[in-house]
Amino acid sequence: MSGDEPSDSPGQELGAIAAIDIGTNSIHTVLARALDQGRYEVLTREKATVRLGSGGGDMDTLDDDAIDRGIAALARAAQLAADRNALVVAVATSAVREASNRSVFIRRASEEAGVSVEVISGVEEARLIHLGVLGALPVFDRPHALIDIGGGSTEVLYGTGDEVAASRSFKLGAIRTTRRFFPDGLFGEGSEKSRSRQLRAARAHVASALAPFATAVADLPFEVIAGCSGTIETLAAMARAKAGENGRSANGSMMTRKELDAVVDAILGAASAEELKALPGMESSRADIIVGGALIVQGAMEAFGWERLTISEGSLREGVLQEAQARLTGGDTAHLADLRRHSVEHLLIAADEDPDHARCIARLSLEIFDGLERVHGLGAEHRELLEAGALLANVGLMISHSAHHKHGYYIVRNTDRLSGFNDREIELVAQLARFHRKARPDEQRHPEFGALSLVDRAVVRTLAGILRVAVGLDRSHANKVGDVEVLVSADEVSLVANPAEAGDDIDLELYAGSANTNLLAEVLGRSVSVTGPAPSAD
Repeated sequence: MSGDEPSDSPGQELGAIAAIDIGTNSIHTVLARALDQGRYEVLTREKATVRLGSGGGDMDTLDDDAIDRGIAALARAAQLAADRNALVVAVATSAVREASNRSVFIRRASEEAGVSVEVISGVEEARLIHLGVLGALPVFDRPHALIDIGGGSTEVLYGTGDEVAASRSFKLGAIRTTRRFFPDGLFGEGSEKSRSRQLRAARAHVASALAPFATAVADLPFEVIAGCSGTIETLAAMARAKAGENGRSANGSMMTRKELDAVVDAILGAASAEELKALPGMESSRADIIVGGALIVQGAMEAFGWERLTISEGSLREGVLQEAQARLTGGDTAHLADLRRHSVEHLLIAADEDPDHARCIARLSLEIFDGLERVHGLGAEHRELLEAGALLANVGLMISHSAHHKHGYYIVRNTDRLSGFNDREIELVAQLARFHRKARPDEQRHPEFGALSLVDRAVVRTLAGILRVAVGLDRSHANKVGDVEVLVSADEVSLVANPAEAGDDIDLELYAGSANTNLLAEVLGRSVSVTGPAPSAD
């Protein structure tokens, strides 16, 4: 904690931020004015119900109409941001994350709406939701849990302060569950017996999905359980309406398990869609998917042994806003950098039997990167990705030495341990694990590389070229090279490797480093040599 106490003054305005949450059911935009001392002031909120998750299959495709609705909503959000000259940060969750044609949506968002979309993992989604909750409820110094019900996924997290003890993303959502178990709606033509069968199947499915994680966190402490999302806010509004408390603010209000059960009974007891929409507190645009969401909340409270939820109006978009605000204002972002580095180290230790070798090649990679800065023109973001890629280059060895670079790509791309990285960043780190050895990256031979933008392909080639040389410079895995001097001329780059200890034999390192220079030379358009220090005059 900083020793500086927040002042009572309004704060100096430092810029505007538009945080856009591209969900399965809705696209939410929060436009805020960033202030000093880590604070912000919300200027306006916008919501567009676009139903991105209305495509075919198990939400594995975005249909054309849904994409059109989403792009139109993003264009409106972008205009809102442009009117305030705001920094735009847009994140996409379950519907886009799982869609086989997500690249179409991302491309159109960029080309037609001018919005760069970051696709985040379920675990990253939970982390950002946690930030949003911490900004909305006074739970920082108490062990807590949270649940967020989206259209396509549900996130559950346990933590204390800003530390996450455990989190999980489930393929359970209001749209997904309703569509799977009530394809004709809650008031379809089936018999009462058929409807009862559907309810039993839905409840069993939710219980089965949650049970393993519920067992894993059974011994974790919690004093407060925060409930986020439109589904939970609607259920809480219905509970408050039944208690005659319609005028209360949702944030910080509570809904007991008994109150939730009564609300679920009212939902299931409605005789028609019109009657369901007319229930006090019901949000009419959510009525057709509320049953799936309600059954998930009910199942979660039973599975985790929760007796009440505290409603949080802070969720994913507020978490995105807080993180963007810290970056924009140059505030305390050390914890964000530490979070990313800590998660990389966590995966490194779990998957690599020789982490000291990884740390050595990361150190050497950064020395070469820094020495070539005026040649490659890359920045701090790329330096951090290079470090992560170097640290994780050999995680594929946990599967097999043969083709471990390919195994490494798969592990990095699919792990849920890389907190704080967005989807693009994880892809680039995975590409570095893939191309730290063997074949050079080629868009024709390597589809994953070819799918990158032109800019990112150039970044991968440059960073992989540096990484390959660094790998060679620790060929013996003995940390024999102490530092690398980088000498640059118009047509040549000379890398001078100095031994860590006087008298160390680094001939093997020099040979292996020299053998790995081809890609770097090609990228830089210069010859690259690797040599040892000049002989002393003595």
